Amino acid sequence: MAPVNGHASKSQQAAQRRIEYHEADIVIVGAGVLGCALAVALGRQGRSIILLEKSMKEPDRIVGELLQPGGVQALEQLGLRDCLEEIDAIEVKGYYVTYFGEPVQLEYPKDTPSSPAPLGRAFHHGRFVMKLREAALACPNVTVIETTATSLVMSSTKPSQVLGVECVTNDLKDCYFAQLTVAADGYASKFGKMYHPHTPKRRSKFYGLEMIDATLPSPCYGHVQLSDNPPVLMYQIGTHETRILIDIPENLPAASVKNGGVKGYMKNVILPSLPKGAQASFEAALEKGNLRSMPNSFLPAAANKIPGMMILGDALNMRHPLTGGGMTVALNDVCVIRELLSPETVPDLGNTTLVLKQLARFHWARKNSSSVINILAQALYSLFAADDVNLRALQRGCFRYFQIGPVGGPVGLLAGLIKQPLILFSHFFTVAFLSIWVLFRDTPLTHLILFPFRSVMVFWTACVVIFPYIYAEIWY
Repeated sequence: MAPVNGHASKSQQAAQRRIEYHEADIVIVGAGVLGCALAVALGRQGRSIILLEKSMKEPDRIVGELLQPGGVQALEQLGLRDCLEEIDAIEVKGYYVTYFGEPVQLEYPKDTPSSPAPLGRAFHHGRFVMKLREAALACPNVTVIETTATSLVMSSTKPSQVLGVECVTNDLKDCYFAQLTVAADGYASKFGKMYHPHTPKRRSKFYGLEMIDATLPSPCYGHVQLSDNPPVLMYQIGTHETRILIDIPENLPAASVKNGGVKGYMKNVILPSLPKGAQASFEAALEKGNLRSMPNSFLPAAANKIPGMMILGDALNMRHPLTGGGMTVALNDVCVIRELLSPETVPDLGNTTLVLKQLARFHWARKNSSSVINILAQALYSLFAADDVNLRALQRGCFRYFQIGPVGGPVGLLAGLIKQPLILFSHFFTVAFLSIWVLFRDTPLTHLILFPFRSVMVFWTACVVIFPYIYAEIWY
């Protein structure tokens, strides 16, 4: 290395420590969306970062392909907006929802009538991740290493304190040390399973196919198809590619072995229900056989209390991907962490007491953006995958609200633009009361004697749907 005034510069010394001695201020496990964004954000603040990833090949996933406008805004705050360029990303203007074939188009709300409409982006997940990795590789304070993290290195004098990560590289064991170790290794995180106090709860799986040259009813809108069956999502992720995600709850009778399994369900139930312009490409994709699945899980966040360690991303907090809010939550978390752990606030990351205090603040500060997305994702999934008469009444009321209500609020919540849980609470129970009114209007005169009981059950069901997730956000 070239000397500067006879001595290596501070950044050069830090780079040498990372490469030769495997030491840094922060070790991040996982070079996905959150891991890369965090590495760049903290690296640009002058922190020395080691970013570990088991495979630097382009990821190939069926989720993490829709970035809501709130996530785009967070990406801009982090100075990473250019990572959406040159990946054939498609602009997303809102949602196109059909209820038994009846459509309604919902646009992302503007701040003011004269302001430009906010836009989301849809893309191949792997292409976006590779652009973020390029940004991390280009950051002078970040060293990216391809290796497999196997376990944590614990202090011998303070057994509860994490000192770094033990890895395996080309069958050789190695260790990377840091004042702060970040587990950002996704929904199947081995470290999350070890130290997160909660266990993910899975209700269904998304089965995904990539349709080629499908024609959707409303281009540049995410399509949500509602009926007696669990929801179906479609959105364009490239010039020629459209993603379709089919939700299949566990033990769905129509997808049982005797009914032909998952492929039988798709061919016999889903295919006839799709828009005409998508049926041929869906059938071709199904025949091609590249069908993959992803579990849809809920995991409430927990405060990071392990000295020297921080859990982030899907390892920390998951919600149903129905609303496409995962990356928005992750990028907003990075914005919050960047402020709370800035060198001005925490000059020395080795000050474990101060770091834990800031992580406690992070647990509550992040809820400004994450709570709305978490609650909404779980509540909407319960309505959209309605499997009893009361949930179906709420599903019908929700669609009618989309048709006649002030949709700027609900869509702003979905977009990650409105971050006020009370607004979500207000809209949700407006939907509940509208559902009761629609039920009353559609009840035959001969059955009105049962209406009081039915209305109480619909309202009670609404409470059962939303309050457990509100509780999880408040108390966990």
